[in-house]
Amino acid sequence: MGEKPHAIMIAFPYQGHITPFVNLALKFASKGFTITFVHTHYIHHTISSSNDHTKTSLQGTDFFAQARESGLDIRYTTISDGFPLEFDRALHIKEFWDAMLSDFPGRVDEFIGDMLKQPGYDGVSFLIADTFYSWPATIAFKYNLISVSFWTQPAAVFSVNYHLDLLIENGHFPLKDNINEEIIYIPGVGSINTRDLMPYLKEDEPAKFVQKVIFQAFNEVKKADFILFNTIQELETQTLSALNQKQPTYSVGPVNFFKDLTKNSVSKSLRSESDCTKWLESKPPGSVLYVSFGSHVKSSEQMIQEIAHGLVLSEANFIWVVRTDIADFLPDGFHDDVNGKGLMVPWCDQVTVLSDPAVGGFLTHCGWNSVMESIWCGVRMICYPLYTDQTMNRKLVVDDWKIGIDLCDGMATLMVDRIKVSEKIKMLLNDESDTSRGLKKEVERVNLVLRNALEKDGSSEKNFDQVVQDLKARLLAKN
Repeated sequence: MGEKPHAIMIAFPYQGHITPFVNLALKFASKGFTITFVHTHYIHHTISSSNDHTKTSLQGTDFFAQARESGLDIRYTTISDGFPLEFDRALHIKEFWDAMLSDFPGRVDEFIGDMLKQPGYDGVSFLIADTFYSWPATIAFKYNLISVSFWTQPAAVFSVNYHLDLLIENGHFPLKDNINEEIIYIPGVGSINTRDLMPYLKEDEPAKFVQKVIFQAFNEVKKADFILFNTIQELETQTLSALNQKQPTYSVGPVNFFKDLTKNSVSKSLRSESDCTKWLESKPPGSVLYVSFGSHVKSSEQMIQEIAHGLVLSEANFIWVVRTDIADFLPDGFHDDVNGKGLMVPWCDQVTVLSDPAVGGFLTHCGWNSVMESIWCGVRMICYPLYTDQTMNRKLVVDDWKIGIDLCDGMATLMVDRIKVSEKIKMLLNDESDTSRGLKKEVERVNLVLRNALEKDGSSEKNFDQVVQDLKARLLAKN
């Protein structure tokens, strides 16, 4: 095969998906693929504005220019999601996702059809898309492309969604409130409690459109040719093995830490990032609690206030990512009560903060990127899951890997109490406590698993080489 394999990659429009997707594109390009990377117009504009690019027109900023200068063959373009830039997608999320399910597939279909007619694109052979999209395999089949699905969360969450039929058969979907039962019938997942299932599976799920997104996505992914997972084989061995009996699956994570990508700086953040380095330099090693609840899910006023009071009561040093949409929830006089012990920022480079020697713990919503980054930096966690995959991620962190503790002992209610918050923070940061020492030992163990997976002879690196080999073999067979 003379020509390089060429893949179109279309990112899912949320921060937790964009970061790993960009890194996956860089990895494929480093293995000799030509990549055409696609953001929506809105995501392009938001990243451009947040990173102070001098040009913020739809095609004025090429995020992959530096990667091309280093020799990677990555092209970049954008597609409309059907809404004007000024439309508030978070405020009108149901309207946005109704359109993304009904109208966006047609836009992608037309977009890819037009692209394949352009000079230099007749050799496109692969479509690599986020599993959450409802159209990739169908559109790939229409244009005779090989369909590659990329799942940015743990394999356990994928498997639960993949086996919704079993949940229905066993009366666990839709999930009724206050039910507390063990589930032992999901292939490769082992025993999980109903409380750990994703909140969007509940009977009273307020955002019913999320169920629709999941249903359509997992009907579609069963038609994919290959599925890539942003996880580690050694941590989810049985789950991945069970899934591989259904479709070709490959664990290649954590993709945010691929070793050969550090020289390629690609703008990925949807928010401007504050530099916390000088503040951290003034604090003793292991004394700082980093607090962040991610980029998207809304928090309640009660939660924010109790966590704020708990931070003050703990007397710990902390950095808290207080997004602009929750800043008004802070208690009156909070900044005075902090008295120099806390730094509030609207956003920051999370890995830079977590890797600082001053940071000794992470109070987290358990987003999968956050979990992987915390382990990578060897930081113990206090877990407060809010939505989507986060309840299952909490189970992995606390129950299975034992590298974190729960913020709330009663996970069913998720009501936060300032006294408990203070106690949990003190417990985590006190290196003399048995709990803290145990967590530290286990996080060092899991950290080693992650780092070994990305070594030259590690599982994720070898799996990625296998993906490349199998994709090329499929392409040869097709031609």
